[in-house]
Amino acid sequence: MAKQKVVLKLSMEDAKKRSKAMQCAVGMHGVLSVSHEGDKMTVVGEGIDSVALTTLLRKKMGYVELELVAAVEEKKEKKVKVEAEVKSNIQPVILPHDYYGRSVGTFTQPLYYHADVTEPSYDQDSCSIM
Repeated sequence: MAKQKVVLKLSMEDAKKRSKAMQCAVGMHGVLSVSHEGDKMTVVGEGIDSVALTTLLRKKMGYVELELVAAVEEKKEKKVKVEAEVKSNIQPVILPHDYYGRSVGTFTQPLYYHADVTEPSYDQDSCSIM
C-alpha cells in the first residue's frame, strides 16, 4: 500500500479538544503520524479510510471538513546515504563477561549434557523373563 496524507479542518479551541482529536486520529487503522497546525490536522499513514476518519471526528468533535487526500512519495535516496554513514561508523562492541566466562548479552549454546542411550543387545538365548 502507498502512504497517503489526509488534511482535515476542524475547530480545536483548546488543548483538551486538540488532544481528543489527535487521539481519535491515532486510533484509526494504518495511521503512522498526526500533526496539527492551527485549525488543520494532517494525518499520514498507509491505507487510511479518510471518510471513516472524518465521520469519527464529526461524531466526537462536531464540524470537520475533509480538505485534502494525497499520496506521499518516499525519498529512498536519502535513506541509502544514511545507511552508508551508519555502517562506516560501526565500532566493535566489547561485552562484559559473567562469572562463568560467557559473554553477557550474547546467545550462547545452553549447557546441556548429551549421552547416547542405546538399548542393550539381547541375546536370543538369555531371556530375562524366563
